[in-house]
Amino acid sequence: MKRSPPTLPKSHSPVKSARASSAPRSTAAKPVLKPGLKVHPKSSPAVNPRSTSKSSPRPSLRASSPSAPKTARKAAASPPSESATKQSQLIALLRSVKGATMPQMTQLTGWLPHTVRGALSGSLRKRLGLNVRHSWEDGVRVYRIVAAGEVGVR
Repeated sequence: MKRSPPTLPKSHSPVKSARASSAPRSTAAKPVLKPGLKVHPKSSPAVNPRSTSKSSPRPSLRASSPSAPKTARKAAASPPSESATKQSQLIALLRSVKGATMPQMTQLTGWLPHTVRGALSGSLRKRLGLNVRHSWEDGVRVYRIVAAGEVGVR
């Protein structure tokens, strides 16, 4: 079976229209600039603002004489307290006697439910080795961190 070539609409025809060819062309050559390059006002060549020239007028970002040794600066910056992390808050909620429902955990962390479930499975169960279990109470799934030998909780 022989197929005929597809036909293009008139707007896609390969022949240029008379109006496009009659447009006046500029005879002056315009410089072509790459994105991110600027023309310096005093000269015509393009200047790259990211150049790493040694004679850069920019001030150095490093201080000439540090005020304290590096080890002292690192020690001064204290790590965030354990209760400040969302994961530690989630663990504290799960260790409570009542446990935690999904809406409680999403409200506490500000995460979406799939992120909370991922944290329960990946971070708490697999990485930290906590025994996170759930049970159904009044038609709601309640999550808890239980002792290893506790029975009756899935």
